[in-house]
Amino acid sequence: MSIEENRKLVLSVFNAIEQRNDQRFSELLHPDFEIHWPRSLPYGPGKAKTWSDTWNPLQPTEAERRMDPRVVAANENEVVVFWRQRGLNPTGERFDGEVLGLYEVREGKLARAQMFYFDTVAVAKFLEKAMEQKGGNP
Repeated sequence: MSIEENRKLVLSVFNAIEQRNDQRFSELLHPDFEIHWPRSLPYGPGKAKTWSDTWNPLQPTEAERRMDPRVVAANENEVVVFWRQRGLNPTGERFDGEVLGLYEVREGKLARAQMFYFDTVAVAKFLEKAMEQKGGNP
């Protein structure tokens, strides 16, 4: 695929996530898709919760689901995207953090995604506080 096709593919993935379009999201994934989150987050490696389990309740409106993805680099195999992770906890406290994602494209599909949060401590604290307010565990 061309660099422009890779760019469009990855932005389509973001659009599917923002729209909560699971079918479209699945269509864009390579059969061997793998995702890598920071270990310190409740949806990191080896954790029972997924990103969706964690963030869906904290993103009740389009404003929180909006990620504002911006491609900052791309080549024939990879795309780097700067995006925003937003949320709203049960008491009305908002979170808006920066993330850099490295995305591998293979055979016209998203094959690998790895996220680098600029401040994982702030994300973890926001999620922990939100879960406490809900009476659950992160």
